[in-house]
Amino acid sequence: MQAITTKYLGPTNTRGSRVKATCQAGSVTIEWDDALNSDQNHNAAATALIEKWGWCGKWLEGVLTDGSHVYVCITRFFEGVEITETGP
Repeated sequence: MQAITTKYLGPTNTRGSRVKATCQAGSVTIEWDDALNSDQNHNAAATALIEKWGWCGKWLEGVLTDGSHVYVCITRFFEGVEITETGP
């Protein structure tokens, strides 16, 4: 499993505000939804990336000092059985 980071991308002359979710496998960028708050927009971007790769499990979110959000999977599910990895 890979960690996901999300970052706010401000508007340009040709595009509105966006949020980009990135992991080692790739990235997705979604339009900023004014109906959502900041955390919800970052969560939506992370969810879009998780769904793109077909990942599932329980995810924890943290926020870095630069405002980026980080998501790590704390559990994974395989054929309906929850697998929790602990320790190094």
